[in-house]
Amino acid sequence: MLSSLPGQPNAEAARSRALWLSTAAFTICFAVWTVFSIIGIRIKDQLGLSETEFGLLIGTPILTGSLVRIVLGVWTSRYGGRLVYTATMLSAALATFLLAYADTFQEVLIAALGVGLAGGSFAVGVTYVSRFFPAEKQGTALGIFGAGNVGAAVTKFLAPFVLLAAGWQAVAQLWAIVLVITAVAFWFAAPADPVSGDAKRKQKSFFQEFAALKHLQVWRFALYYFFAFGAFVALALWLPRYLIGVYGFDLATAGVVAAAFSIPGSIFRAYGGVLSDRVGARTVMYWTFWVSAAVTLILSMPPATILLKGASGPVAMHVAVGPMSFIALVFVLGFFMSLGKAAVYKHIPVYYPNDVGAVGGLVGMIGGLGGFILPIAFGALRDLTGLWTSCFMLLFLIVIGLLIWMSLAIRRLEHLPADIPVSRAIGLDEAATAGATP
Repeated sequence: MLSSLPGQPNAEAARSRALWLSTAAFTICFAVWTVFSIIGIRIKDQLGLSETEFGLLIGTPILTGSLVRIVLGVWTSRYGGRLVYTATMLSAALATFLLAYADTFQEVLIAALGVGLAGGSFAVGVTYVSRFFPAEKQGTALGIFGAGNVGAAVTKFLAPFVLLAAGWQAVAQLWAIVLVITAVAFWFAAPADPVSGDAKRKQKSFFQEFAALKHLQVWRFALYYFFAFGAFVALALWLPRYLIGVYGFDLATAGVVAAAFSIPGSIFRAYGGVLSDRVGARTVMYWTFWVSAAVTLILSMPPATILLKGASGPVAMHVAVGPMSFIALVFVLGFFMSLGKAAVYKHIPVYYPNDVGAVGGLVGMIGGLGGFILPIAFGALRDLTGLWTSCFMLLFLIVIGLLIWMSLAIRRLEHLPADIPVSRAIGLDEAATAGATP
């Protein structure tokens, strides 16, 4: 086992190797996890699916990847990231390969459940990577790891061309093969988990691993992540369909634009980790919520024709967000979502150093569920209202609700007597918002 002492050269090398290998593996896993954003469009046409059914199709892998995160996080704490990460990738690869042989909607959904295991790799990576870094560097390290979200862009850049050349089944098979290669490389190259020095961990039962989940703070952070990550994934999945339906883009162009959204929205997660270390996670979350509220409000406005009373009679004025303006606004939204994703995870290893697996898994699970629930809601709202912009109306309501909750929690802290320790007065639930820096 590797020593966790920061001054030893072998520990520094292990940290770097663990971080970059985990990030690369998570990038490939994320590419597999979001593969339905491209092949789902062809499957929709082939099977004659409604918008709601399409939302269910692209959201199903997100459901599995979310629900398994909490268990995978705990297993990583108990059995080590190297083993659990490799097993997760191989399991997802098998399901992805078998997807190519699905013929009915039900068969595709069953295969999609297995494909979703790739998304559970996030909880594995967070638990594994955090063990290699001290608290003051964990925000940056986990931000870099989380930049593996860029895997969504990999799928959107490459999958349309493979699909057009060889069919959606070829995409599934090729992505599965790449995932197997990644799993094998990770197993042989990744360092073993460092010694944590936590003797009590070995005495914990499996159910005791979940004790920290009783704190409301964990669930509050989880709902923050529901928006910052869940809505990001939902938009990454929904954007190609939106661009085709609203602006008439072809599949290849829509895929490239959606990939361009995913790249800055993923890479800047690393920058969000750095900012969280420097100015505090709470400040970064405020930036995320305020800007997201403004952008989703603008994007939620449907095209409209307004009749004005002119000197020579009524004058019709058409108001709509054009394609270039839409792309620019969505890019801004994705950028701030990435900052928020990193800010949420800055707290976890600081306040729950011995429960990163369970807490990180739960937060990731709720966030991932956003990526499952929201695409279905987007499709249902489109079917019910006839408005493409209804998806942004929903996101606006969510972010405003979270902003109000966060502000009320902070105001509550500001009214506490100065001589009462926050953690003792109101519990760990609100301790993380006591200052700008966790």
